[in-house]
Amino acid sequence: MSDTSTSTSTSATTSTTTTTTATTATGNETATLADEIKKYDAGELIEFLRKQEDLKLKESYLEILSNEEITGRAFLNMTKQDFRDINIKAGPALLLADFAKECKEKRLKAFSSYHSLKKVLAKYGIDSNGTDSIPLFELQTHEILDRDKHFGHCMEDILFRMKHYGSLVLDSLESIRNEYVSTILHTALHITEDATNKEFSMRPEFEIVGDKSENLICVTEDKVQRSILEGFAQNIKQLESSYETNKRKRKRDGDDFDYLYGILSSARDWHFLLYTPGKISQGSKLPLSIEFSEDALDKNSVEYLTLLRGLKSGNIARKRKNNHVDNSIENYV
Repeated sequence: MSDTSTSTSTSATTSTTTTTTATTATGNETATLADEIKKYDAGELIEFLRKQEDLKLKESYLEILSNEEITGRAFLNMTKQDFRDINIKAGPALLLADFAKECKEKRLKAFSSYHSLKKVLAKYGIDSNGTDSIPLFELQTHEILDRDKHFGHCMEDILFRMKHYGSLVLDSLESIRNEYVSTILHTALHITEDATNKEFSMRPEFEIVGDKSENLICVTEDKVQRSILEGFAQNIKQLESSYETNKRKRKRDGDDFDYLYGILSSARDWHFLLYTPGKISQGSKLPLSIEFSEDALDKNSVEYLTLLRGLKSGNIARKRKNNHVDNSIENYV
């Protein structure tokens, strides 16, 4: 299995709002910085330019851009003369024009380039290159009845696949693992729909870049055991990036939740993360595991019962008092 993960986005719809609540994500290998900037409104552009220390822009020039209501998209199309025409002097006008050109060429740093968990954890005051030192948060289970129709469909679908694929082992193909993950995610969403009266949709190959990541509640990464440490690092970086994008959206909508969930999965093992600014925690030190053994095809076997219990135990509700999470993340695995 390669280190590249399959991506899926999930959206929840109510009568008044549409919220992206879960995603399986991969780093964006082709997006440029311009793809981000063109989504900025005038205020966001000014804040972005203010952080570019190399430009050394005076506040008076930023004020001109603000007064002219220059958005990110407009900025990227401006030339030196355009900047001169709004009374920005020749020197900074040239710098801004050159910077706009650089933004069109500069690639966004791929999340998959973050290999060092130790380096990522250091930002949170954790001196470790493993997962044992990551503090815990409490996971709460959600009961699923045997007669639940969606759970029944999930079991039948997995058994059907195992009849053709055999047992899931360490070197099983990524595509096979993704099919199991997708089945479980769809089941979780259907159960959640029944529990919350919200509608969900799932979009494959979702990338956490720009507006598409707004209102995320969960970020999921598919990883096999041999790259799980890299997966932790990558997932944490995705959570950080998604939180920053969410923050801009929350300021516009008046929302106040300040956390995101992360999931790492190899189909067999499932790890859960909780991100808040300046803090990362995990649901348990050991993964929740689901055994995909072809012996489970015999419904009277121990392996069948083990698969049944594994799928149920993987349905985790991370409940918090804030309604942004209650009922919209229940059963998500």
